[in-house]
Amino acid sequence: MNFLLYVLIGFIAQAIDGALGMAYGVSCTSFLLSIGVPAALASASVHSAVVVTTLVSGISHFKFGNVDKKLFTRLLIPGILGGVIGAYVLTNIPGSALKPYISAYLLIMGIRIIIKAVKKIDKNVRDMGNGIYVLGFIGGVMDAAGGGGWGPIVTSTLVANGN
Repeated sequence: MNFLLYVLIGFIAQAIDGALGMAYGVSCTSFLLSIGVPAALASASVHSAVVVTTLVSGISHFKFGNVDKKLFTRLLIPGILGGVIGAYVLTNIPGSALKPYISAYLLIMGIRIIIKAVKKIDKNVRDMGNGIYVLGFIGGVMDAAGGGGWGPIVTSTLVANGN
């Protein structure tokens, strides 16, 4: 029975992600936490599930010329470092201590996703300068520690800046 529940959670989270282009991690982690799965296990499960889909999506976007290589390289190292630090924090702090903060973060990300989904997109590209490194780092930390967040933080900020 638990297996079918997890399949349903994954299906719903993927439907949300498919409709918005982001939020699989936020949705799935929120569902998993709500049924009592520890934060570290929820994050690890979500990230394990998205490895294949993200790889396929990335290859597809690259093949169709949708990748800004300069932007990609500017986000790569800060995102990786942020992800490593976020995962380290998540595995070294008791889940019960983190759960209220991760839940609050996921609520904020859910609200941000809804706002970004209904807000008009600015067509003028604004260069973020060195802020792009900070954005990548914060996105990596929050994605790893919160079980989702790269899309709501990094992607939506880039889109809001006209990218």
